[in-house]
Amino acid sequence: MLQVLDVIEAARFMLRPVRVSDAGLIAMYSGDARVAEATSSIPHPLPPGATEAFIARAMGASGVAERVWVMDGLAVGLPEVLGVISLKQMDRDQSEIGYWVAPAFWNTGYASEAVEALMAANPLGNKAIFAQVFQDNPGSARVLTNCGFSYLGDAESFSVARNARVQTWTYLRKMG
Repeated sequence: MLQVLDVIEAARFMLRPVRVSDAGLIAMYSGDARVAEATSSIPHPLPPGATEAFIARAMGASGVAERVWVMDGLAVGLPEVLGVISLKQMDRDQSEIGYWVAPAFWNTGYASEAVEALMAANPLGNKAIFAQVFQDNPGSARVLTNCGFSYLGDAESFSVARNARVQTWTYLRKMG
């Protein structure tokens, strides 16, 4: 079985496992409609207990089916939670990456830095990483192309926060 890295160093912060103490900041940031509506899975408004359930799932992840890291800048004087990044294991040594950054830290390069650090570490030993972003979120698409992802095509995905199907762009990055 692969050994999954718990802490991954990035230039300005680290990616580390989720902690119970992250609940307040994760709830505050993910409860923002701008964050929720940029993801497929975060509801808005955020129901009571949703953050705690997310943290319990992230902390209880066994094996390598899904791994979640917090973008933590505390060691270098940044906030303890800047955002969240995850890998969901798929079949044939592939994963899907997902991430969000708190609006206060948009346009800082943190998302690109987190994606690049995760790609460099390749903690699940993947041969390929997929991603999809909503077409009304071109900033997230730039993160992916800046990090070596190639555009595959258009699709659509259901957004819980929007309660609607939303047009997406799909990307792929082949690993090593």
